[in-house]
Amino acid sequence: MAKPVKSAGPSQRQLRVGELIRHALAEMLARGEIHDDVLAKYVITVPEVRLSPDLRLATCYIMPLGGQDVAPVLKALTGHKRYIRGEIAHRVNLKYAPDVRFLQDESFAEAERVDALLYSDKVRQDILKQPLRLERDDLDQDKPQDKLNDDD
Repeated sequence: MAKPVKSAGPSQRQLRVGELIRHALAEMLARGEIHDDVLAKYVITVPEVRLSPDLRLATCYIMPLGGQDVAPVLKALTGHKRYIRGEIAHRVNLKYAPDVRFLQDESFAEAERVDALLYSDKVRQDILKQPLRLERDDLDQDKPQDKLNDDD
């Protein structure tokens, strides 16, 4: 019997169901369907939902607008986990309702870190040291070719 081949990333089904869950959760948060004082104070974004290969576990990445006070928001969402799971089960037609867990989204912080690296003095210094050099053949290709004059 052949061993199962592990894929490099999530399947199309995982991505599709993750987007459906993300939309359902974002809609619940935007409409204020989760009755909690902490959640009412913040505008919460749901950038991504990742599902396990068997679609039994949904990891929802959460970030309050502005990136402040993530811990109380995660605690409030975790407290309403059972209600959220039930609502997702009603909105997304699946055989089993996935268990939901909430984590802080780190993608914004990672993007800021990469930007800081790209704009650092050391990287800028390296770019200025090595000017772009074009080969002679590259320069000839950029010149327009002489047009042939046909006298008809």
